[in-house]
Amino acid sequence: MPAILAVLAAAVLFGTTGTSQALGPAGTTPLGVGAMRLLVGGTVLAVAGFALAARARARRGIRNPPLSRRAVLLMVVTGVCLAGYQPLFFLGTSRNGVAIGTVVALGSAPVLAGLLEWMLRRRAPRPVWLVATVLALAGVAIITLGGEGTGAVDPLGVVGSVGAGAAFAMYANAQRRLMDDGWDPFTVAGAMGLTSALAALAMVPFASFAWLADPRGAAMALWLGVATIAVAYVLFTWGLERMSAATAATLTLAEPLTATLLGILVLGEHLTLGGVIGLCVLAAGLVLLSAGSRARREPRPFAAEA
Repeated sequence: MPAILAVLAAAVLFGTTGTSQALGPAGTTPLGVGAMRLLVGGTVLAVAGFALAARARARRGIRNPPLSRRAVLLMVVTGVCLAGYQPLFFLGTSRNGVAIGTVVALGSAPVLAGLLEWMLRRRAPRPVWLVATVLALAGVAIITLGGEGTGAVDPLGVVGSVGAGAAFAMYANAQRRLMDDGWDPFTVAGAMGLTSALAALAMVPFASFAWLADPRGAAMALWLGVATIAVAYVLFTWGLERMSAATAATLTLAEPLTATLLGILVLGEHLTLGGVIGLCVLAAGLVLLSAGSRARREPRPFAAEA
């Protein structure tokens, strides 16, 4: 239960991302907001993750396996995918609104995470998982066609949201495989923060940061970086160590729920009947997906210092 609550708390923090950007100052761009979110959040996440890992080593004798090419590659994958997630996610929410953009991004993530785990582990999915996948994809398609009350859904925004869902699935699986290899979750989180902050430096020359001069812009950057990256990913990675990537991605459905409620209650967004039907179909598929993957993963014990 603590692991489930940790991932749910992370998902609620994730769910404030789109609304925070929407409430920010004019002149922001998906690339600029994403880069600043990573520079702040990735740096804080790296410091916090490595500090917590050092504390765990000192207090409980936890040690990591020797650093290998595979581990370095997986750590780079987590950071690059987290970096790619940012502009893709904000592209989706800026084009289609917070509710639709977040639902499509995080609605597709559990399905994509499950597919990736299937490919990596070469284990055929159960029939219930296939039915859930079809339902979830149908829900995303209905949402895309149904749109919001303000007009049709922008296809480029949908591509951005699904791309963000794919990036989420990839770094969740990479993190899970690192922990399967014996790496403690805080080191994994710190490595993701460090590599994502370095990846964000490549975005800086192409982004505008004039909006940071506005106090609302500075506050938005701090919230997005510290709360929705550093705090959220420490919680998420700690919880992920005790479950599969697909299960963790399913639990993050609290994010689109949070974003949808904030979009409707705070930003005044609303859905058409088609959008509501799509949400219901997507939710049905994800509930079925969650019910069909009840087998719990036992956490891998960490090696202790002799």
